[in-house]
Amino acid sequence: MNAFLKKLSQKWLNIHIIGALPIFFAMNLGAVTIWALDISAHAMPFILGIIAGGLADLDNRLTGRLKNLFFTLIAFAISALSSQLALSHGWLFIPLITAITFVVIMLGTIGQRYSTIAFSTLLVAVYTTLSYNPDNAWYSSTLLILFGALIYGIVAVVVYLCFPNRAVQENMASYFEALSHYLFVKADFFDPDDTECLPAKQVALAKANMAVMQSVDKARVSLFYRLRGQHRHLRTQKMLRYYFAGQEIWEKVSSSHSQYQSLFQQLHHVDIIFRLQRLLELQGMACQQIAQCLRHNEEYQHSPRGEKVLTGLFQSLQYHQSHLGESGIGELHRVQSIAENLQNVENLLAQFAQAREGELLSKKSPKTARLLAENVSGFGNMLRAIRNQCHFGSPLFRHGVRLSIVVFVCSLIAEFSHIEQGHWILLTALLVCQPNYSATKKRLIQRVAGTVLGVIVGLSLRYLSPTLEAQLGLIVASSSLFFFFRTNNYGFSTFFITLQVLVSFDVVGYDMSGAMLPRIFDTFIGAGIAWLAVSYLWPDWKYLNLNGSVNTMLNSFANYLQHIIAQLQFGYRDQLSYRIARREAQNAVANFSTVVSNIVDEPKKYQQILHSAPQLLGLSYTLLSYISTLGAHRIHSQRLNKNVDLAAQFFQQSKHLVQLLQALAGKGEGEESEKAREDLREKISRLDQQLQGVEQQYQGKAPPQDLILLQQLHLIAQLLSPLQEFRLELSPQVKTAHA
Repeated sequence: MNAFLKKLSQKWLNIHIIGALPIFFAMNLGAVTIWALDISAHAMPFILGIIAGGLADLDNRLTGRLKNLFFTLIAFAISALSSQLALSHGWLFIPLITAITFVVIMLGTIGQRYSTIAFSTLLVAVYTTLSYNPDNAWYSSTLLILFGALIYGIVAVVVYLCFPNRAVQENMASYFEALSHYLFVKADFFDPDDTECLPAKQVALAKANMAVMQSVDKARVSLFYRLRGQHRHLRTQKMLRYYFAGQEIWEKVSSSHSQYQSLFQQLHHVDIIFRLQRLLELQGMACQQIAQCLRHNEEYQHSPRGEKVLTGLFQSLQYHQSHLGESGIGELHRVQSIAENLQNVENLLAQFAQAREGELLSKKSPKTARLLAENVSGFGNMLRAIRNQCHFGSPLFRHGVRLSIVVFVCSLIAEFSHIEQGHWILLTALLVCQPNYSATKKRLIQRVAGTVLGVIVGLSLRYLSPTLEAQLGLIVASSSLFFFFRTNNYGFSTFFITLQVLVSFDVVGYDMSGAMLPRIFDTFIGAGIAWLAVSYLWPDWKYLNLNGSVNTMLNSFANYLQHIIAQLQFGYRDQLSYRIARREAQNAVANFSTVVSNIVDEPKKYQQILHSAPQLLGLSYTLLSYISTLGAHRIHSQRLNKNVDLAAQFFQQSKHLVQLLQALAGKGEGEESEKAREDLREKISRLDQQLQGVEQQYQGKAPPQDLILLQQLHLIAQLLSPLQEFRLELSPQVKTAHA
């Protein structure tokens, strides 16, 4: 019996199935209620209430879920009642829904959780229009929507109590799966027979880094809402340890100790490169196995193959160290540092197998094991955050204004065109219109295709003359499948929700056959309005500011480097402030990667910078990897400080490097004079020469482990000059793109 339950959990109870269980059970309860009480005429608001409750559902611990449910019901009540009353006055609904739309979008400034509940509240207002009947009591639709949302909320709490840790384990598994992919992509760098595609590999690594960043955020949010105070549950402690260990692995494998092109030229015919590639692949496989163990709730067993490859790598290094001439010693020292870094990664992976569920993080964990909150807290801080976004340079503000105009136009059409169920146009436009053109175009295609297919299937079902019981069963199935595909295939989810709405119309008593073609027509109108809005109302390409994105990125790099230097100087500590600085730097690269992805997706609109932007991304990512290498070495601060003269030189030059990064990011495009640019160019050149001199001064005198830190500073400094020149080339192209 236990074996059967374990197999069932592994094969069937994955996160997508568990995520659809609340809507499945809630819809079944709703269907039974409609059938038992014979309230088919009132089924629409009841069913839409359950759907809205599911859309507002957020992962949280028990008390957090109960609080979310309480505030969600209040928000839904206000939204439904105000919409019901506004609809009874006709035109009053138009300014109401327009204002609600803008407020909802701007709430995204203070946190995704606020935004999720607020957007669901906006959908409730639109759902109220779909179920509005002036002949019914003014409060009836609101009560049915709230009753549906309450049923979903209660069922979701029960499902959570049955699987309290499933969501956080799945998010952690996705985290290690993304790390695994990152390691495989990084292993491609160590292919000495494929050295000509380095820029393409850098772009691929940047995309893999962005995927890790997104998975890290999901895991962090899940853990944050389960901690909220003391670490009470052993399983949560275990997940927290996995989270921090994963961050250490990420920092170490994202580091670069050398310019790969020169490294491969020096060691092209040496087996060391192949051993490094093999080790990274094995560590990627280990992260993949950890992800599977987390999903299946099994203990991770670490493979000894990685340790064997490490032993062979160090033996090979020792052999070549004794046989190569002086010309090869420097590169071998760099490879030695890479090998030691990967050895630390291997040790971290081995610890997952050694640790037991009840093991504490460490004696220092209560002081250091803290997570950054997801949302802005404090009413004053919230207002300040929203006010700071109220300008057209902010993508969120542009989206808020644009979507408000879309909602206003669609509401006008629905109000004055007298189209039956004309608010379907509003719902379509609201769901299709996304913050950028590429995402909107993709969503538009999926929405139209899903709706057309849903209407065709719905029409076919109509000829079967299904009974009420069969119709209610179809509503349950289509709603559950809508939630199952909602996050991973929008086209399928649109198909199932279209089918559900059409069957619901039939249950309520509308002519389903007559509603088919209008739904397609309304979808085309709503999608067309959304497309016109993102194409002509403050389109992305008119606000493209690559230099601004690079400035933000360079400032975050400088801050990250400053925190690393502080830890190298005053001692290693895994402080929250350090992790925030590291996360901001990684976020900045991820955001810039998103900008570049949008450019690549729309080549016609970004022709002037289509070639330059990916190269700039690769350069920026290389810079971050060099800085991350210093971060990976911060645990050796005591060893560095023993050599007083070398440490003094290192900290003096590193502080100059931070200042140059800040200076490079300090000016926007066109704001620097030619003299200022020349002065900065001379400072970068002078620092490069100084670092080269210091490196030569201590060559052969300082331990290789300390010398590698100076060499790493030199690598960072060497990137500043091409970065400055690249941005000077890019500035006129960006201006041309704006024109």
